Amino acid sequence: MEFGIWFEPEMVNEDSDLARAHPEWIMATGGRLPVRARDQQVLDLAIPEAYAHVLERMTAILSENDIAYIKWDHNRDLVDAGISPRGEAGVHLQTLAAYRLMDELKARFPGLEIESCSSGGSRVDLGVLERTDRVWVSDCIDPLDRQTMMRWTMQLLPPELMGSHIASGVSHTTGRAHRLAFRAGSALYGHLGIEWDLAQATDEENADLAAWIALYKEERALMHTGTVVRADESDPTLLVYGAVASDAASALFFLASIGRSEVSPRGRFLLPDLDPARRYRVEPVRIGTPEPGFAARPGGTASSSPAARSQPRACTRR
Repeated sequence: MEFGIWFEPEMVNEDSDLARAHPEWIMATGGRLPVRARDQQVLDLAIPEAYAHVLERMTAILSENDIAYIKWDHNRDLVDAGISPRGEAGVHLQTLAAYRLMDELKARFPGLEIESCSSGGSRVDLGVLERTDRVWVSDCIDPLDRQTMMRWTMQLLPPELMGSHIASGVSHTTGRAHRLAFRAGSALYGHLGIEWDLAQATDEENADLAAWIALYKEERALMHTGTVVRADESDPTLLVYGAVASDAASALFFLASIGRSEVSPRGRFLLPDLDPARRYRVEPVRIGTPEPGFAARPGGTASSSPAARSQPRACTRR
C-alpha cells in the first residue's frame, strides 16, 4: 500500500499567516474580497510570487515524505475572480497557472499520480485529463446515484480514470441504505477504492468485501483494457454495460436495477459486442453472502426484489 495526501493548492484561509502577509495574492475585484466559501478564498496563481510560494511548499512536503499520490481538490467556485488590484478577469490565467503547477510537480516527481477533484467532478476538462491519472466523479457515492453518473461519464472517459469507491452502508449524502453487494457491484467498474470505516464492519461484511476486491483484481485487466459496451434498454430502470476483451473471447457484464420496473417479467436483453459466430457460456458472478430475494432459478433467470442491485455476469467463449 502506498501513501497519498490531500491538497487544495489554490485555496487560502482568510485567518492565516499567508493571507495576512499577502492579501494582494487573493483573487478579487473592486477592492473587496469575494464572498467567503468554506472559510476560503482563492490564491491567484497567475501572480508569479504566489505561484512560486505554492510550488515551494508542495515540493517540500513531497520531498520530505514518501508520497505516491495527490488528491488535488478545489472546493469553491471562482466568484469575483479578478486580478488584484486592477480587478480584470482572471479565471483563464488562473487555470493555465494550475496546469503549469501540475506539470512542474510531475516533472520534479516522476511517477507521482494526481487525482483531480472539485466538490466531486467539477474539474474534469481536457486540460486536467492531460495531466492527471484519475478523476473523482462526485462526492456522492450513493451507488444508486452513482450508477447514472458513471453511465454518462463513461460516454467520454474510460472506467480506469473514474474514481469509484465502495461506500459505507448508509450514504453520507443521501441517507439511503444499500446492501454491500449493490455498493460493491456498482463501484467495481472503475478505479476501485473503499470509503468506509471498516472497523465498523462485521466479520461477514469484511469477508464479503475481501471477495469483491479479489474479483476486481482478477478482472482488472479485462475491465481496464477491454472495449466498454452498453445495451440501451427500453426499460430505463435496467442498465446493462460491461467490458469485452479485444479478441471477444471473454467479457464481464453488469446488470443494474435502479428502480421499480413497470415491466414484469423484464424479458430477454442483449449482451453487445460478442462474436455472433461463437457460442458463449454466461454465468452469474456470485460473491459472498447471497442477497435476499435474488435467487437464481432454473433456466438461468433470476428473481429480484424491487431494491436496487448490481449483478456482474462473466462470459467466456466456447
